[in-house]
Amino acid sequence: MLEGLKVVDLTSVVFGPYATQILADYGAEVTKIEAPGGDVYRYGAKHAKTPGMGPGFIALNRGKKSLMLDLKQTPDVERLRSLLSEADVFIHNVREEAIGRLGFGYEAVKALKPDIIYVHCVGFGSGGPYAGLQAYDDVIQAATGTTSLLPRVDGNERPRYLPSLIADKVAGLHAAYATMAAITHRLRTGRGQHIEVPMFEAFASFMMKEHLDGHTFDPPNNGAGYSRQVDPNRQPFQTKDGWISIVPYILPHFPLVVKLLGDAEFASQDRWKDTATLVRCAPELYAKISELSAAKTTDECVQIMRGANIPCMPAVDLDEVIKDEHLNATGFFERSHHPSEGALFQMRDPNRFSDWEQGPLGDAPLLGEHNNEDQGQNPR
Repeated sequence: MLEGLKVVDLTSVVFGPYATQILADYGAEVTKIEAPGGDVYRYGAKHAKTPGMGPGFIALNRGKKSLMLDLKQTPDVERLRSLLSEADVFIHNVREEAIGRLGFGYEAVKALKPDIIYVHCVGFGSGGPYAGLQAYDDVIQAATGTTSLLPRVDGNERPRYLPSLIADKVAGLHAAYATMAAITHRLRTGRGQHIEVPMFEAFASFMMKEHLDGHTFDPPNNGAGYSRQVDPNRQPFQTKDGWISIVPYILPHFPLVVKLLGDAEFASQDRWKDTATLVRCAPELYAKISELSAAKTTDECVQIMRGANIPCMPAVDLDEVIKDEHLNATGFFERSHHPSEGALFQMRDPNRFSDWEQGPLGDAPLLGEHNNEDQGQNPR
């Protein structure tokens, strides 16, 4: 869908590369600019065959070209200027002062390509006291209150990170959709523009959609934190042989789940006919569900819940996800062969379109693989 769109990508690690990986999946030509030594995320986990081809790098940089340029050297600066003069999008995560010293601030790039879409991935938005500070996923989780969520659930006072690069990835999604919105705007107006995508603001927006809660109103009628999400009782239930997520999202489903799991007498109590009582006694109902699920296998619980259209899924380990029958049936996973790394197991873009189909996944590039492309040479 983005065939013909030329993207020059001067980002590294996760935030920016995730955004440009999405654009590459949709057909854009993405040229990744790497300093000598390459994107540090090339070395973020154990490689298979080639140093610098770690699994996270492969996942975030498939379908891109790689140019290794030393922007302290005039010939490499000129090569980047030449690329930008023909580009549609320039995306980078270099601090504003540093990119200006290199000669690639917005006004300088706009002089090369007046309708350029210039995307600056930053930690904190300009205009605030944190502008210019370095930002990593952990720092943003801490600053957005995300590290306070697990303590609310389990009572362990120590703040903790969610074990995922979730802030980086959420910010990457914001950068991708902002870029595509700017592309649409340029189609209408002919004008490019400067886009600032701040990770702090992007992730604060993401996390506070539900957790702003009582502060939605002025003055607030409650504190921050959506109670349903931080309820310590709202956790997977243990079964005879594992764990299961059962979600009685509609209040009358609470006693129904209890009845289905085998305690019709408890479920038939008159008090469950009152909505206020159901809300107040949710911990008691969760405890009863936990007691009953422990007497059945996970498969038994799944069959019972699905038979009554109660949302449920087994709580599985990460290693089990790759064997999931649904993901495999829908073609979510793809096996491919990388020219240097051999057989790969990857995830396709999850969206489906009626008038476009993603082709085979592109290869993640070796460092500087395309430096000699315009001379008809290939380092492979």
